[in-house]
Amino acid sequence: MSKGFASNYRIVLLAVGMLGCFGVLGTRLVFLHAVDREKYLNVIDRARRQIIVEKARRGDILDARGSILATSRSLIVLGVDPQSLRREDQKKWPQLAALIGLPLAELTRIFNTKTRPAAPISAPTATPAAHTAGFVINFPSLTADSSSATPVAPAAAAADSAPVADDDTEVEEQADEKGAHQIRWAKLSESVEESTYAQVQKLGVKGVYGSRVYRRAYPHNALAAHVIGYVNKQGEPAAGIEHYADFYLHGRDGWREGERDGLRRELAQFRTREVPAADGYSVTLSIDATVQHIAEEEMDYLAKKFQPEKATIIVSDPQTGFILALANYPTFNLNEYNKVPKVEQGALRNIAVADMYEPGSCFKIVAASAALNEGLVTPNTMFDCSLSKVDYRGKSRSLAPEDHHFENPHAVPVWQIISYSSNRGAAQLAMLMGEQKFYDYARAFGFGQRSGFPVGGEIDGMMAPPSKWDGLTITRMPMGHAIAATPLQMHMAMSVIASGGYLQRPQVIRQIRDASGEPVYRYSGMNKHRVIAEQTARTMGRLLMGVASTQGTAPEAAIPNYEVAGKTGTTQKIIGGRYSEHHHVASFVGFFPASRPQVAISVIIDDADAQAPGGVAYGAKVAAPSFKRLAERLIPYLDIKPVSSMAGTSLLALEGGRR
Repeated sequence: MSKGFASNYRIVLLAVGMLGCFGVLGTRLVFLHAVDREKYLNVIDRARRQIIVEKARRGDILDARGSILATSRSLIVLGVDPQSLRREDQKKWPQLAALIGLPLAELTRIFNTKTRPAAPISAPTATPAAHTAGFVINFPSLTADSSSATPVAPAAAAADSAPVADDDTEVEEQADEKGAHQIRWAKLSESVEESTYAQVQKLGVKGVYGSRVYRRAYPHNALAAHVIGYVNKQGEPAAGIEHYADFYLHGRDGWREGERDGLRRELAQFRTREVPAADGYSVTLSIDATVQHIAEEEMDYLAKKFQPEKATIIVSDPQTGFILALANYPTFNLNEYNKVPKVEQGALRNIAVADMYEPGSCFKIVAASAALNEGLVTPNTMFDCSLSKVDYRGKSRSLAPEDHHFENPHAVPVWQIISYSSNRGAAQLAMLMGEQKFYDYARAFGFGQRSGFPVGGEIDGMMAPPSKWDGLTITRMPMGHAIAATPLQMHMAMSVIASGGYLQRPQVIRQIRDASGEPVYRYSGMNKHRVIAEQTARTMGRLLMGVASTQGTAPEAAIPNYEVAGKTGTTQKIIGGRYSEHHHVASFVGFFPASRPQVAISVIIDDADAQAPGGVAYGAKVAAPSFKRLAERLIPYLDIKPVSSMAGTSLLALEGGRR
């Protein structure tokens, strides 16, 4: 054979080699397309095909004049893929650390930590994935308290389906030969401003990327904290309007289906379907930030001066039931709700609706209003308040002692029972009606049941039905004992008189607006039912003016040229099962101007005795002056016109005649 041709041996060897290569390739193809087909299809799906969920921006909460009370800020959660770092970028690390406010040593430690030792890995939590129709749905939130996240850098979706080692890192699912998992994402900061992130991007440090998130922010910190509520670390509304109106505020999440390359960068050209997120609606409250600020400044004054256990101030429009301000002490900063110590967790509770107290003399408006409304008495009907016992339904019932001195206790008119707050007079008014009728009126005034205030945590209060009363209840409940009410219940009961006789549902939401700012729903005042006749309400308003006069128990509440109507309350607290002589709840609940009520105000202060004059926190000395200070600040702001006061005139002329 010519030397220009290969030998037969070489030809056979070459043929065998080529056949072997084809055999290996064929075998590999069989494994790829048949034996391991499902395995590799899943890998491809996970690596390329994806559905990315985009959370909607939560709507704002606004006050009555459009001031923002709660909003969603756009921030960047910044992280790094340690596997992608380049040596040449190391000189930029100090600049990066300075930009994000992270110590250089800590940043260096994070960058140089590329693996996590073998350990039991829990199921994904920060970046959960669900399989739907062959796709992996990747939720781009990188931290537990992110309410929304949208990739803003090429590597932002890194390790979407990797298990999470802890809240700050994500690792590869497959471990290396030493059992360690490569870290694919480590958090550097969870609150980088958009402007700062733009500077980070300019540095060009490969492997450093961010995800946009929406974080709840409360510009006024503690203002109206118990009304607004807050969104917790898990992005869940936990209280207040945030919880109640979550259906409107939350919005509708969007999603898109597409592909990504080997570096996990989204390939926008391969998007096949996309549903945009619909931002949440905004909620406008009846709370007026200025009125709320006035109430909270007064609360701060009361807290510093009297150091009470707790206190509540409520301001409302008595004609509609809309709440203008609701302040509690103690309170908390909405932006730092998670920093409240465990021993102070009570500050998170809305005590205006979640706590109850014996309303004391403020409750006397029920017996007086009911007796007048039933036509059983007039303002000048006389009662013998010198009696320590009276016969009622065949039994002798003891009456509580009086707290005030009467010039002629044998003949005390109804108007003096109100203005001088007679315990015995109130009991006799209730006895005229009987247990069931008096109880029915108390229920009609809203006691013993929830008011319907649209903020969670409200309780019913306590008021036993007549079948469970003992022999003294008919003499004690009319003076505000043997009953427990929330501050809001007492406020709304007084508002019955101010509104012309209607019990209203307390309202706090004025309007719902869509993401473009267009109103979609408006709320109006809601009357639950009529309690007393309009004429009875007007008569009671005039009688209550006597309280805030030189003839009444609270001249400290009087405002020159304005008709102030209201009622004081001073209740002994039950300590160890007995009424305490040293612990009281002081209150003043009222409205003005009495002839055309525009504002109702309640001030209720619990256990201010230690710092009160004489060591006893009387409603007239502690709460009534607070009512006056609040009213005087609200007069110019709400443009309340002066009205000639009747408080100095004789109330004997009211309704005429005697009974």
